[in-house]
Amino acid sequence: MAATRLRDELLNETLFTSLAQARAVLAAWKDDYNNARPHSALGNLTPTEYAKRNALGPQRNGTLRYAEGSAPRPVASPSPLGSYSTGTLSIAG
Repeated sequence: MAATRLRDELLNETLFTSLAQARAVLAAWKDDYNNARPHSALGNLTPTEYAKRNALGPQRNGTLRYAEGSAPRPVASPSPLGSYSTGTLSIAG
């Protein structure tokens, strides 16, 4: 939905004269959209407020949420041998 709003509210209405201007205007729009505008689908909270409130506990399905938007490092590291080791299952075909 944000892409539609971005296009309707900014891209279709603005004639950019330089890449620097486009970056500045897009950054300001993104900041306003995420930090100033309440969204009815989020209980009239901004996306930033919604993320902060819901990052404190587990989600409904039991998985954890991270406020920074990225998952922690994996528990197991990738195999240094790659996918051609003898313990790898092959696909018949």
